[in-house]
Amino acid sequence: MNCKISHFMQDLNSLNIGKLEKWFTDDSTIWIPPVKEISGKTRILALFRAIFRRYEKIDWQVSEIFPIGNDKYFYLTTSSGNMFGQGFYENEICTLVQFSAEGTITYLSDYFKDTQAFN
Repeated sequence: MNCKISHFMQDLNSLNIGKLEKWFTDDSTIWIPPVKEISGKTRILALFRAIFRRYEKIDWQVSEIFPIGNDKYFYLTTSSGNMFGQGFYENEICTLVQFSAEGTITYLSDYFKDTQAFN
């Protein structure tokens, strides 16, 4: 359901770890390059804390959502903001996400158009 993605992205844009924690369980796995795939709620939330610390400001805007079956979705996002010490940042992201029957994220993987900012 598209509203799951919209609600998740709204919570992500809040930059509030407390709002993000409801989306993940110890069985969740995410892969957000350049970090390797990680599993477990505690490790995932730690990764988001580290990501948020890299930016003075960051925002994600979803442009299209494509259902691909079995509670899996593919969606397109533009990420933009200001990275500490590196200035303005903007990137196009494709995300694959799968939700559990309870509405938590079981798997999320991002694919960035440009990975130069991470080098």
